[in-house]
Amino acid sequence: MAALSQGRQHARDAGGDLLLAAPDQLRDAVALRGGDAGNDGVAVAISKRIPVAGGMAGGSADAAAALVACNELWGTGLSQEELCTVGSQVGSDVAFAVLGETAIGRGRGEQLTPVPSAASATYHWVLALADGHLSTPRVFRELDRQRQGREVMEPGLSAELIQALNSGDPVKLGATLSNDLQEPALTLFPALRKTLDAGIEAGALGALISGSGPTCFFLARSAAEATTLANALSGAGVCRTVAIATGPAAGATVI
Repeated sequence: MAALSQGRQHARDAGGDLLLAAPDQLRDAVALRGGDAGNDGVAVAISKRIPVAGGMAGGSADAAAALVACNELWGTGLSQEELCTVGSQVGSDVAFAVLGETAIGRGRGEQLTPVPSAASATYHWVLALADGHLSTPRVFRELDRQRQGREVMEPGLSAELIQALNSGDPVKLGATLSNDLQEPALTLFPALRKTLDAGIEAGALGALISGSGPTCFFLARSAAEATTLANALSGAGVCRTVAIATGPAAGATVI
């Protein structure tokens, strides 16, 4: 119990409230199925390489990792689909972090439909990490304010986006990127406009704020162009630091 207590404190210090909720939610789900996850506690430590409150669903990814790990550790035997269901009760983005790859989310983002992508598709992304953070609830409140008095339709699926993903063509994909939270985030953090503009000027195929921000991400044509783009952003002084990533990426796995 001491180890569990220490683990909880460590996780809470790192902003891991979702992670702490995940094992408890898993126990409850197993109990509802008539199973038994045992009484063993689990010590949790988080080693983060992305910023807290960066709009990158880091907390959700941590929670997904905890679900997958505890499912294995406790031998509860839940399938990936069942873990996604449990994850959706922990947080809106947790199910996707369990599933991974490419998917369309509906509802709060927890109703997932995998999207087939070209088998050879690898996308090269550059992340511009901002010097600061944005509160997700505050960004959503700003979105509500901006939409006040306007009729907002339920967004439909973008046929162009689906076709771009099916083709694996980064040029087509870059042209279809959009984020309803971008304008609210820019209103609250205007300096991000310079970051987005710098990426486009440096040759990005697409530029967007990640989630509720303030991280910005850029799509490059190739690994070499991603490196060039990252260097350009770093030299422009429009962000704190940059990182390069590739995708699609698998969901949480035990290693």
